[in-house]
Amino acid sequence: MSQQNLLVELFVEELPPKALKKLGDAFSSTLFETLKLQDLSAENSVVTSFATPRRLAAHITAIAAQAKDKQISQKLMPVSVGLDANGNATPALIKRLNGMGLDETAVSQLTKQMDGKNEALFLEVTQKGAVLNDGLQKAIEEAIQKLPIPKVMTYQLADGWSSVNFVRPAHGLIALHGSNIVATSVLGLTASNQTQGHRFEAKSANVVIKNADSYAEQLKTEGAVIASFAERRAEIVRQLTAAAAKEGLKPIDDDALLDEVTALVERPNVLLGQFEEVYLEVPQECLILTMKANQKYFPLLDSNNKLTNKFLIVSNICPADPSAVIGGNERVVRPRLADAKFFFDQDRKKTLESRISSLEKVVYHNKLGSQGQRTERVRAIAKAIGQQLGGDDLAAKASLAAQLAKTDLITDMVGEFPELQGIMGRYYAQHEDLDDEVAYAIEDHYKPRFAGDELPRNQVGICVALADKLETLVGMFSIGEKPTGDKDPFALRRHALGLIRLLIEKDLTLDLDNLIIKSIMQFEKSLDWKAGFNTKTSLDKLLLEMMHIKAKSYLEIKYQSELATLASDLITFVFDRLSNYLKDQGCNSVEIESIFALYPMHLSSIQIRISAVANFAKLPEAPALAAANKRVGNILKKVEGEVNAEVNADLLQEPAEKALNDALIKVKPIADSAFERGDYTVSLQSLAALKVPVDDFFDNVMVNAEDAALKANRLGLLATLHQTMNRVADLSKLAG
Repeated sequence: MSQQNLLVELFVEELPPKALKKLGDAFSSTLFETLKLQDLSAENSVVTSFATPRRLAAHITAIAAQAKDKQISQKLMPVSVGLDANGNATPALIKRLNGMGLDETAVSQLTKQMDGKNEALFLEVTQKGAVLNDGLQKAIEEAIQKLPIPKVMTYQLADGWSSVNFVRPAHGLIALHGSNIVATSVLGLTASNQTQGHRFEAKSANVVIKNADSYAEQLKTEGAVIASFAERRAEIVRQLTAAAAKEGLKPIDDDALLDEVTALVERPNVLLGQFEEVYLEVPQECLILTMKANQKYFPLLDSNNKLTNKFLIVSNICPADPSAVIGGNERVVRPRLADAKFFFDQDRKKTLESRISSLEKVVYHNKLGSQGQRTERVRAIAKAIGQQLGGDDLAAKASLAAQLAKTDLITDMVGEFPELQGIMGRYYAQHEDLDDEVAYAIEDHYKPRFAGDELPRNQVGICVALADKLETLVGMFSIGEKPTGDKDPFALRRHALGLIRLLIEKDLTLDLDNLIIKSIMQFEKSLDWKAGFNTKTSLDKLLLEMMHIKAKSYLEIKYQSELATLASDLITFVFDRLSNYLKDQGCNSVEIESIFALYPMHLSSIQIRISAVANFAKLPEAPALAAANKRVGNILKKVEGEVNAEVNADLLQEPAEKALNDALIKVKPIADSAFERGDYTVSLQSLAALKVPVDDFFDNVMVNAEDAALKANRLGLLATLHQTMNRVADLSKLAG
């Protein structure tokens, strides 16, 4: 069958810019995949996507006018059902053939093939290859149906009666196979070879596309349109860089803005604008945000990344005299900047401290109280963390920063630009000459906001950031707002990951369970919970319960109170996030599991533990020790009651048990000492000396002796061995 290149274009009214790239990629890829499934494409076929504000298009190479016929083998029924004892067709087979438009003569064309354990009748059928007209019709309909449309609109067709649903009204359809129009129709449109170019700069109203391969070039030369999203984006980058370089400046680096602007223009033309320097008194984050968000401009920075009073405009027209375009954009941006300056000036007339009382009027959550109540909880948690990390001075600064951290939420600037929360708080704190550590903590307490975001700059910020995330996690879990599936409306997974990164990457000497318990108790003090919790649980009682849970296993204990259950649920949730975090760092899942079996609450030690386990696993003694450890654990699990890790040397009888005890006396102090100083690698590697005595013990000693005292002593010896081997990780997880 003859092959030619294919072009499909859907010409529409202006598409949503933030979705354009995704729409273009989805349209072309679905077209290609649907044609491929119908065998209309070749193995070397290549698809090229085009997307502009007013069109979605795809160019696909090597598309056949008709797919090749192919032989298919269709199973009809078991031989025992289709043929009688004489080999003649049964009524069931004849009925089946008639239903397929065949008569009894087709029986001779049937073949017998094994189908599992039984023989079945198969009909060899030649399936006609798909015709491009039909195949492309199906592909276009599929591509439209599967578009990731943000919001569908309904509009009326030209006949005045019919209506269709699509992202924007469609006005043209091109379907060219080489230079031939493929007869297809969709959204009330019939395929042709005509499209429209740029609204104002095209050479003629309509562009007649000669063939599939001339599309991009004709649109560029006749229609003044760069059809390729990637090419248009690259052209904008080139012009931005060149225009900025002329001024000795550089444009801000913002991929999202660049994609959005690329989706707004068909023929980019970068122009230079400027505004009065008086507006530079406003924090540059405010000016940059208003220029980006409201006007889609690219602010220009100097070599020190400081904002200048110049910006770049990406225009969709190229007039001989651009002064009117530049002047118009400068007139538009001034009121925006004036608003920002007004907000900034007005906000500084009130101190952050004077705004604290207003937080009581802002509802945080109807089950968790106001922002004022939340602030007090965060403040108490931050103060406790500060006390632990740096004593009275850090505790005082953390308390103050936490108290002021949310006050900028009720400023005019943050009311207009919510993205500036924290940032404006820092500026206003500096305006009041507050301690710089406190000021930066106000900005940084939201960090990390997203994966890969930087962490707080100082210890005060770390304290408040930890407190803010802990308060959010405890609060939302306490009222049942846990993430489910892909739904996480309060971004609790992100908060947990932020908590993990702070504890690990800042190497904090804080235990996760203690942090969660202290946070829970702040809620108990500030709220009458409506989630059915027994708020009479004392801190001491909760700590005792958590110690008991920790001594057993967070996954196996039967909890005594709702608060202990809450704490355990949160710990399990954080460890689930931690597992993903470690896997992203390239850690081995088996090694992670061996560490997590112990639930070490000092998270900053976990990566060191994993490294130590990885080194231990390389030892020749490791497999035998891991297997022995698993065996010991199984023996101890079967014992009723607790087994104390104590050995009475006078009760040791067999040479092998005496040798194991002697080895433990030598090895245990070394392993324990290394563990206490955090040298987990040495702690684990010292266990290699136990391989021979452990093997001998299991070869020559009967643990379950008839003498109760002897049995208890041997169990005590195994408990001591188990305790010595499993301080860094549960080594049994390494056993095959």
